[in-house]
Amino acid sequence: MPTLDTHQSGKFVKMIYIGDSGTGKTGSLVSLLADGYRFKIIDMDNGLDFFVQMAQKQGLTQYFSGVEFETIRDTYGLNPGQGAGVKGQPKAFTESLKKMTEWSAIEDDKTIFVLDSLSAFGKACFEWARFMNPTSKDPRQWYFTAQQAVENVIALVTGADFKMNVIVISHVNYKEVSEGVQKGYANAVGSALGPTISKYFNTLILAESIGAGKNVKRRIKTMPTGVIDLKISIPDFDAELPLETGLSTIFAKLKDTK
Repeated sequence: MPTLDTHQSGKFVKMIYIGDSGTGKTGSLVSLLADGYRFKIIDMDNGLDFFVQMAQKQGLTQYFSGVEFETIRDTYGLNPGQGAGVKGQPKAFTESLKKMTEWSAIEDDKTIFVLDSLSAFGKACFEWARFMNPTSKDPRQWYFTAQQAVENVIALVTGADFKMNVIVISHVNYKEVSEGVQKGYANAVGSALGPTISKYFNTLILAESIGAGKNVKRRIKTMPTGVIDLKISIPDFDAELPLETGLSTIFAKLKDTK
């Protein structure tokens, strides 16, 4: 029977990182480059430009050889009489799974698997589910199948057999939980899955922007807000951190908890 002195907490960081579009989530990963971390990124948002720009600005391009990525998206087109939709068979979901399976053989506490983003991954799952059951007359069947698929992937990457660090990036889905009261959750497929996903992670952090134009300030928060129940597995660590260095600080704290 294992004892707590052998527990893997502190070896692998598993976090979900949420925020509205434009808050700098992907770009903030750069702070981990200088700490010697390598990346395996499934890029479903086609949003690595800001990551590259941030690295160039900070003089970190020498670390680019340690960043492996796959940009995976379904191809969309116009179908006469039907509007825009996926052209042919949706492949983004299954291609993502193949890449995760390939990378799952890695055991390295200096490698970070990044799913960017859960929002786009959820959409890919839905398109796959709809393609697999095109005759369904109840769209709820597609949503259920896609939600199960997303949850299974989250269970995989947060499990003990996935032996690398994990950052799942997501936009925020705001849901009314009672009259006049909203809560924010990770955005995946539909609204039911968000509260469930957070249960798989001990760390849920938020990127946010305050102000506008030249006065905008971006930061990473670990403290629960009135809308989003943030959490972090570090005792008495409630912080608002600069976006440029926040993830580096958080990883260092989490790795030092053992």
